[in-house]
Amino acid sequence: MEKILKSLKENGIKTVRFEQSQTYGIPHNRAIPVKHFENMATHGVNMCLTYMALDPKGMPIQNTGYGGEVHYADCKAFPDLDTFQILPWCTSTARVLIEGEYNGQKVPVYPRVVAKQQLERLKELDLSIWSAHEHEFYLVNKETLEPMDSETFVLATICSSVYDSFFQQVISDLPQAGVDIECYGCEAGEGQLEITYRPEFGIKAADTAHTFKLGIKEIALQHGYIASFMSKPWPDIFGSSAHYCHSLWDADGKIPKLYDASSSTGLSEIGQYWVAGLIAHARAITVLMAPTTNCLKRFQQNSAAPWNATWGPDNRTCAIRVKADGETSTYIENRIGASACNPYISMAATIAAGLDGIIKKLPLPEGIDGEGDAYNDEHVPEGTQKLPETMEEAVEALLEDKVITEALGPEFIKCFVAAKRHDIQLEKEAIAKGKCEEWERKYLFYMM
Repeated sequence: MEKILKSLKENGIKTVRFEQSQTYGIPHNRAIPVKHFENMATHGVNMCLTYMALDPKGMPIQNTGYGGEVHYADCKAFPDLDTFQILPWCTSTARVLIEGEYNGQKVPVYPRVVAKQQLERLKELDLSIWSAHEHEFYLVNKETLEPMDSETFVLATICSSVYDSFFQQVISDLPQAGVDIECYGCEAGEGQLEITYRPEFGIKAADTAHTFKLGIKEIALQHGYIASFMSKPWPDIFGSSAHYCHSLWDADGKIPKLYDASSSTGLSEIGQYWVAGLIAHARAITVLMAPTTNCLKRFQQNSAAPWNATWGPDNRTCAIRVKADGETSTYIENRIGASACNPYISMAATIAAGLDGIIKKLPLPEGIDGEGDAYNDEHVPEGTQKLPETMEEAVEALLEDKVITEALGPEFIKCFVAAKRHDIQLEKEAIAKGKCEEWERKYLFYMM
């Protein structure tokens, strides 16, 4: 605390945001004048439990367990002081991330709490995870909502020059807030960008993703843009993903656990079990990693997005891509994740699935190697399951998977599924009016 108070004074900070992520991954905060920071950090701030059960338009969702059922009550939210960051793109502002407590217990639907529970399960097996999300997003003119450039060519230098002032502020400001930018450039869609950053151990990886997404959106607004992590804003252009790249280490983060040079797959025994768990639970975790009706529209054949529960060495047509690159550089890319995902939930889902593979020592199914293509039935192993194509199917797949639902907890699952059923109903109403695409953009584009 003393270190933070000193930093607040030395940097002329006037406001500290007590910030949290809710079910859809939309940040909420109470902005606290700096003179009240120590008191609020010690005694907590009141946050309505219903924030966990609001849709992207701020409307309460029924049957979550966190609305009328608790009379829209407050919890007391306390900061994790390790998350303190000064936000250089904001005026004299810093931030801490908070978690709610209610009736003496952590609120079990807070996404950060759910992710930390899975990390503790990893630690019990003397393991830790080093990870980062790779986010794609669209940048459009705030007034016209048109892409900033009508040309597109992946990583083409001339295309990137259109966004130079935006990129320069991003690579200047975000590292000061703990996001170590590693690479940036244009993607395949008109106005689609990708910016990657270095991995972190444990919950800090999801915290970094949270900071990154909000920072990108706020900086974009300052430049007259809207940055949207809505996964597929337009039906005929490329969708945006949030691949979850990760590797396993010992609990102290010193000894890598994925690689085995003597293995035909390049994966250690633990690594093979982990991938087997991801494949076994791929259908169930799809809705956790691609959580909107719009996200699921990415999953098309020959779309650069996964289509089925497959894995392969350095194979981007598969749901799980394994990069076997030596003892310390081998990692796994879970390609199911959509850009609109909540990074805490994406992390929790991946860990829950992988852990089950380790605990049960699940055998690694046949992979797709060489010239194999996961979009081509000739190359897909027999019995391979397709990923869900609709929200109804995705919710059903989640609820049928007792391993994942029990790992994430009944209260979280109840709240999350209620939100998905809410979206299903809204989508049906929009389809009946012949305005589904228009509804999705109004519902998701700005806030996501």
